Amino acid sequence: MGPKALCLMIFCALMAWHMHATFSADYEEPWRVLFIHFLERFFHIMASVLENLGIMSYWEFYSIITQVYMKGPISDENITVTETKINDILVRYYVPKRNSHKLKRAIIFFHGGSPKFAKIALLPYETFARQAANRLDAVVVAPDYQQSSKYHSQTQWNDVSDFVKSLLHPETLAKYGVDPTRVCITGDSAGATITAALTQQIMGDSEIPIKPKFQTLIYPALQMLDTDLPSFRENEHTIVLPKSLAIKIMSEFYTTDESLQQALKSNQHIPAEYSHLFKFVNWSALLPERFKKGHVYTNPIYGSSEIVEKFPGIVNPILHPLLASDSMLRLLPLTYILTCQHDVFRDDGLMYVTRLRSNGVQVFHEHVEKGFHGSFFFISWPFHTNLGSRLIDNLFSWVDENL
Repeated sequence: MGPKALCLMIFCALMAWHMHATFSADYEEPWRVLFIHFLERFFHIMASVLENLGIMSYWEFYSIITQVYMKGPISDENITVTETKINDILVRYYVPKRNSHKLKRAIIFFHGGSPKFAKIALLPYETFARQAANRLDAVVVAPDYQQSSKYHSQTQWNDVSDFVKSLLHPETLAKYGVDPTRVCITGDSAGATITAALTQQIMGDSEIPIKPKFQTLIYPALQMLDTDLPSFRENEHTIVLPKSLAIKIMSEFYTTDESLQQALKSNQHIPAEYSHLFKFVNWSALLPERFKKGHVYTNPIYGSSEIVEKFPGIVNPILHPLLASDSMLRLLPLTYILTCQHDVFRDDGLMYVTRLRSNGVQVFHEHVEKGFHGSFFFISWPFHTNLGSRLIDNLFSWVDENL
């Protein structure tokens, strides 16, 4: 046996051992999920090795391999798809072709994934936007974010905030035949973070004439104060988004400086002067009882002021919706929140459900016991799952009924 074959066998054996050690059978379609888990771990290892060798960055590798999974703005017999650049961000419009004398509904869709490489052109997001436009007879507006490493959270936030504000005007919506009383904002993962933050800002701004009828948040990430929630502990080695990768993505919203990443891992990154914010993420008070089982709440261990002074955005309620005041939350519209059991961000969504309901906001909450972060968008070959298709069907039915 040659050395290359031996190395390959050793690598495969180590991969098999690692996956056996970290994979839970508590998933729907476990063999299909295991295939997804294998590819995710393989790509993660390749990206990490190439970055450590100085060949390319972690996210450059993902940008390259996802190119084969991109789809251009191609119209079909049902939908006209156009793409344009507005305020330095790329925006796709999906407009149904069917003739109707009635004004259409509109869905503003913010995709998830890492802002370093994910785009609306990525096939699962593109498929979702196209299906939403066709099945709901709705105009779907899907903005991208700036993705260069020099653009971090505040720039991305300013981009999308300015764009959505310009969109929510009667004359703008009239160009696309949209009923201004039937507009919603939706997003998954990082896109759900933007959706929640934007909805708070829009509802609190009297100068924005059109308000969303509701928001839909698919496994949202809503805070960076506490990275030791029960969901972080339980899902440290979960598939698709283990704790280490989640922390890497969160920190790189702000900086490539690894000091923030290390501080988040230690969960001692918030100084005592921000102690008043911890009531908004106190899982012992905000989580339903069944999600607390087996976990003991401990008071926060405060860190130095250095991290917050360097990266003040991590305690900014505008960027982290779970930190918003009760008075802000009372302004919010009907909200749909989906959470998954096997997800580090599960408890962010669960605590937001509790806080919204405590402040009189009507919430429809769907919790997926055998779901994981990303479940919603495994809807395209070769990563299609029945769970992903069912979750989208459920969401479309709810949107159709409420928009």
